[in-house]
Amino acid sequence: MYGKTFGGKQNLDIKHQSRSVRAGLQFPVARIHRLLKKGSLVKYVRGTAAVYLAAVLEYLAAEILELAGNAARENGKRRIIPRHLQLAVRNDEEYVEIYAAREID
Repeated sequence: MYGKTFGGKQNLDIKHQSRSVRAGLQFPVARIHRLLKKGSLVKYVRGTAAVYLAAVLEYLAAEILELAGNAARENGKRRIIPRHLQLAVRNDEEYVEIYAAREID
């Protein structure tokens, strides 16, 4: 709608919103879309694929950070350190399954 004319005047009041803002996400949708295209795994990448992937990544990051925050609180700390992230992943059964084939040091 930006730039359309209504009654002879151009509507310039509408600000540009990023795809992250429109989707209500914190993760950068445009960057993820660019990296998906750059990976050259497929010929064409739809914009909704980037939004969906950004939402999934944001959800996983929020879950791990929540578990790491709980681990930090249990250890009497206010800041999350890498050890808390490791404890969070190792103590959660679902993440153990995801990272079973990966080595986490």
